[in-house]
Amino acid sequence: MADSNDRNDLAPVTSGDIETPLANASFQPAAPLKDTGSQDTATGNAPSSGTTSDTVADATETVKQGASSLRDQATDRARLFAEDGKTRATDALGQLTQLLNDAATQVDDKLGQQYGQYARNAADQVQSFTSTLDDTSVDELFDQARELVKKSPGVAVGVAAALGFVAARLVSASVDQRGA
Repeated sequence: MADSNDRNDLAPVTSGDIETPLANASFQPAAPLKDTGSQDTATGNAPSSGTTSDTVADATETVKQGASSLRDQATDRARLFAEDGKTRATDALGQLTQLLNDAATQVDDKLGQQYGQYARNAADQVQSFTSTLDDTSVDELFDQARELVKKSPGVAVGVAAALGFVAARLVSASVDQRGA
């Protein structure tokens, strides 16, 4: 480990510190790091064109298999995340339904049954949506989303912007809470 006195003896590198090679010095390239397969090791000759095309075909097939495997893994992972998100959404909607039903009884007591019925109707609508969402598979939801985007791309962009805004607000609120 260097002590503090060593640092005081160091000086910046100057042009006088750099030695240039002599003009008659010969250049020796470094040995290759890896055998590239460009020569037959037994004969020292280049391989025939058949083995090169076979090697290229094998490499292409390996890349295709790897890409297919990665795509399948990504699809499975996305499906698992979507299933988890669907479960969380239906749970949250179930809690919202319960909250609306509880609020309906309070509204009945304070404002009258007519206004309480509005809250019960809203709770019924949320419960109906929750049941539909719970009964629909993730693949069907993706298909429905694709159809919605095809039919009305403007609505899809608006929904995406609204969801992005909500997500940004949630993330910023979470970051603010952790910082406090």
